[in-house]
Amino acid sequence: MTSSNGSNHGARSSNPSQPHLRVIPLGGLHEIGKNTCVFEYGDDLMLVDAGLAFPSDGMHGVNVVMPDTSYLKENQKRIRGMIVTHGHEDHIGGIAHHLKNFNIPVIHGPRLALAMLTGKMEEAGVMDRTILQTVAPRDVVKVGQHFSVEFIRNTHSMADSFSLAITTPVGTVIFTGDFKFDHTPVDGETFDMARLAHYGEQGVLCLFSDSTNAEVPGFCPPERSVFPCLDRHISQAEGRVIITTFASSIHRVSMILELALKNGRKVGLLGRSMLNVIAKARELGYMRAPDDLFVPIKQIRDLPDRETLLLMTGSQGEPLAALSRISRGEHPQVQVKNTDTIIFSASPIPGNTISVVNTIDRLMMQGAKVVYGKGEGIHVSGHGFQEDQKLMLALTKPKYFVPVHGEHRMLVAHSKTAQSMGVPADNILIIDNGDVVQLTADSIRKGDPVKAGIELLDASRNGIVDARVLKERQQLAEDGVITLLAVISIDGVMAAPPRVNLRGVVTTADARKLSMWAEREIGWVLENRWNQLCRNTGGKAPDVDWVGVQREVEVGLQRRLRRELQVEPLIICLVQPAPAGTPAYKGRADAEPDSRPAPRGRGGGRDAARDERGRAPAPQRQLAVVGAPATAAPASASATATATAVVAAAVSAAPVELEPEPAGRTRRRRSAAAG
Repeated sequence: MTSSNGSNHGARSSNPSQPHLRVIPLGGLHEIGKNTCVFEYGDDLMLVDAGLAFPSDGMHGVNVVMPDTSYLKENQKRIRGMIVTHGHEDHIGGIAHHLKNFNIPVIHGPRLALAMLTGKMEEAGVMDRTILQTVAPRDVVKVGQHFSVEFIRNTHSMADSFSLAITTPVGTVIFTGDFKFDHTPVDGETFDMARLAHYGEQGVLCLFSDSTNAEVPGFCPPERSVFPCLDRHISQAEGRVIITTFASSIHRVSMILELALKNGRKVGLLGRSMLNVIAKARELGYMRAPDDLFVPIKQIRDLPDRETLLLMTGSQGEPLAALSRISRGEHPQVQVKNTDTIIFSASPIPGNTISVVNTIDRLMMQGAKVVYGKGEGIHVSGHGFQEDQKLMLALTKPKYFVPVHGEHRMLVAHSKTAQSMGVPADNILIIDNGDVVQLTADSIRKGDPVKAGIELLDASRNGIVDARVLKERQQLAEDGVITLLAVISIDGVMAAPPRVNLRGVVTTADARKLSMWAEREIGWVLENRWNQLCRNTGGKAPDVDWVGVQREVEVGLQRRLRRELQVEPLIICLVQPAPAGTPAYKGRADAEPDSRPAPRGRGGGRDAARDERGRAPAPQRQLAVVGAPATAAPASASATATATAVVAAAVSAAPVELEPEPAGRTRRRRSAAAG
């Protein structure tokens, strides 16, 4: 089996300069979600899918996770089009966002997927950035000069799903998309295995295959197998039936509606995505149900519980989804009853297990009967197991093989399955996001990687949460925040005792000690750094780098708290400037002496030389300074109290970005004696 070391495989004597196909996954490798893949040949670039993923618990305030598309932005003039395999969010959820950053000339895909995509694009205001072209089974589309793509019907947990046969100048590539072999599909649309076998007989250069369930032996059960289990639980329920599943699982939703009709229950829908998907599916004919089966949620409360079925989002424990809000008692229309039967017809996506379990616990504590878990037979996967993957390999008979769409252990397990089916280990690549697969007619190798990573979007799906902002949010969540108000005159003296405010900080130190430490840090900065931070301009008032003062105090106090208390809260220093001549605050009589040596050289004490620009390097972060030197009132008790009142508002309003500590300060701190 191969590793990800970039070595050549197959015909090692092949000329690297000869024309080759480049396949570059930007998402979907070593993870579940945000499936995005790039195909390149010559000057043509074709995208296959562009999905999203959901945030982990540590991504505070993040709504969705997108792949880093820097490579696409840099090469947007070469983009000839996009192919969509099906309509799940992890395959189309990122398209509307990407269209805000670069155009895609045309997007080819199934009717259902493009109907769902249209709503997203209209909401994002990017309908004019591309052309949508629907396809049918066995349709062939041309993308650029070098790519010809045939859509091969497959079976999955969502209707209207396709695998791809991509004909290129170096050979045919089969890209499976998400699949399983379901011989009794709910909609009667069977997997077109004949076309796979046709390409297998002609010769498949490389197979890129879904690896999600590569560790699970056997065949994946058909979707229809959950019907009798769901029927049993619905028919036996004495009160309301509440069911949560993936809104995009059209086949599952169709069966639930069929069972509601069979058992004499009216259906109420909760959750925006559930409403949108069902409306689109019914409009396009993928789902059939009489209009009178559905009752508005405000009216369904008037029906007997025995005649009610609520179908909703929340199968993954999403905080804002309908069932999660119900479990917390926050939903305006629905509250849990002890006669309710609540069915989780889905399995947790990796990373969501804790959220799902917590939701189940809350529902059970309110007295509901909750049906969940593999043993109940109420959910089957849409991704093939090992025997499904073997059948795909047997039909396509690829020369080279690349497992995709899965975490690392899944990719490894899938590669072993491929070897058991006769694919040589040297003809298999295990890759990561950003890795480049270079294919010729007689070789496969790994090229130089491109930039790949993640983009974190907030709830608006417009604002990017960068790494520094995320780090600050994690710091706030773990250690809290300390705000510090310092009153400093423009001639460099501390004019009032510092005011310290703690939020979410667990510490054994009392407020007096924290204030004393803050006082020492301010005094040290004024004694040793003021001449670098203040420049006489020949006018009445010197030019003071107040942001630099704030930064120096923050860094010093942060280091002291880390050393003394082993905590690292976010520290926000606010400066209240006072006019020159303001009497100096004398400090606490019991203050500990500061044994740190003054810095040497130009960075030294009050009489030290200035740098070439006459001031300290300006940090990137910009913090508002409370007040202004030219108009500040004397630092009387009332002025100090007024300045202190600003702290609470500044905690939420001031934009803060942590910066690395300057090298000079680090050296001085390391040599300082313990306080």
